[in-house]
Amino acid sequence: MDKLAITPGEPAGIGPDLCIEYAQQTHDFQMILVADPDMLYERARLLARPLKLIPFNNTVQHASGSGTLYYLPAVLPETAIPGSLNVHNARYILKTLDLAIHGCLDNTFDAMITGPIHKGIINEAGIPFTGHTEYLAEQSATPKVVMMLATDEMKVALATTHLPLKEVAQAITKNSLRQVITILNHDLQTKYGIDSPHILVCGLNPHAGEDGHLGREEQDIMIPLIEQLKTEGFNLTGPLPADTLFSKRNLQQADAVLAMYHDQGLPVLKYQGFGKAVNVTLGLPFIRTSVDHGTALDLAGTGQASTGSLDYALKIARQMISAKKQVI
Repeated sequence: MDKLAITPGEPAGIGPDLCIEYAQQTHDFQMILVADPDMLYERARLLARPLKLIPFNNTVQHASGSGTLYYLPAVLPETAIPGSLNVHNARYILKTLDLAIHGCLDNTFDAMITGPIHKGIINEAGIPFTGHTEYLAEQSATPKVVMMLATDEMKVALATTHLPLKEVAQAITKNSLRQVITILNHDLQTKYGIDSPHILVCGLNPHAGEDGHLGREEQDIMIPLIEQLKTEGFNLTGPLPADTLFSKRNLQQADAVLAMYHDQGLPVLKYQGFGKAVNVTLGLPFIRTSVDHGTALDLAGTGQASTGSLDYALKIARQMISAKKQVI
């Protein structure tokens, strides 16, 4: 039976709500919430949802659902109030991540699914934090990871993640781009079961550099590298102008798109599938998926939050677990 660790994320946001709502359904896998049980019971009371929490025991192989959840405890320093961020609870969020990471690394869990966090409150607590992707890489001692968002129709990976726009060009090097493409290709094979992934590569500059007239990165870095990787067996097309790459015809011929920076590729994907997309961290020694939305503080405790993205994150995690087992 698949064992999926879930970190609900910011305790004042909708992450706990989504887990409690999702637990009302019947499942054939085990959901283990890494969270404060008292917080979960209080949120269930606000939502008027039945909830039974069972301490996680690795020898127990019972499914979750019908109001029952397993949990791995992490204690909140202060009571979480829905909709109200509390800087004193910031380290609790990282503690839940640490417990889930450790459980994945020692194979206690088959995958981890992360709920939405508020980066600002973590940084306000004096903890340098740029995002889940970077934190998971650091805590698992993974030298390079790749952020990818996916829907049923589209997969978009990023060559750079949370960087100011003025720093993107200098971060696009032959070495970094080779690493990203290698990880993307490998995980599409091993975690998605795609034998020879076809990857479309976005150019960095408008019109993919216009033969060097609008920037030299394509001519000097991207084209030579892509041609070299093709000789090594990679199935790549590009660099292509980002403004025309995301056409239906192009996407039908591809397994994934590699965008050069965050806001080059993700607005297209989120427009196409917001609320039914999943964030995947490639390159990690374990499977991690996440919801594609934020903490929605205004909806916390109201019962109005949609579980669509969490449902999809769990679905994709289980598909990846299955694909990984077949490769092994």
